[in-house]
Amino acid sequence: MSVSENLIANESIVTETKKHWIAPARDSLWAAGMILLGLFLWYWNPSGDGILGFLWAAIAIARWVLLIGGIAWIVYNIVVWRTAEFAVTNLRVLRYEGFMQRRSSETLLTSVSDVKLNVGLVGKSLGYGDLQIFTQSGDAGADSFTSIVKPAEFRNAMMSVKLQDQTASRPAPAPAPVAPAPAPAPVAAAPAPASAQDQAASLVRLAELRDQGVISPEEFDAKKTEILARM
Repeated sequence: MSVSENLIANESIVTETKKHWIAPARDSLWAAGMILLGLFLWYWNPSGDGILGFLWAAIAIARWVLLIGGIAWIVYNIVVWRTAEFAVTNLRVLRYEGFMQRRSSETLLTSVSDVKLNVGLVGKSLGYGDLQIFTQSGDAGADSFTSIVKPAEFRNAMMSVKLQDQTASRPAPAPAPVAPAPAPAPVAAAPAPASAQDQAASLVRLAELRDQGVISPEEFDAKKTEILARM
């Protein structure tokens, strides 16, 4: 099963990577040792009769087992290298590798708590490294991606998607309180109409002004008419 065949609804691939060509070499160290031991027994090629003859025959069988087993192991590691797939989607981290025994892991990004990157001096120069993904269950849920191409970019894609999800899930900040509108300025009350006594006093004053010659009789009559209209 490939990554693209295992996507769920509303899931899209953010980045993909493969195993580096160094992976079968790292995984085949024991297989290379088996082949070297088989070759040693092949060139030694002891012979004899009796009990020793049985031992030499067993050694001859062992060298074939070592040679064939070592070669088969290396071939298997090459197939695993060619078929391994790793991907970061907008929801999960996916890993599919193996041939006869397909190994897979699917980790939700929301459950990822930490990602450790291990890139040695050789890995830095050749462009490969190891990733270890930890989930909220701790070491029990750790998942290792060994000898993958561009491990730093793969990790950065994981953390970017995770941070985007965390930002989107945060509640929107509460709106700032709006200051209440200032109360309207009080409207000055209209002056209360003058009382009858005040108006009468005004007429008396106007009459005095007329008698003193300050205002004319016509002006006195006009003011008197205006004051009487308001009474």
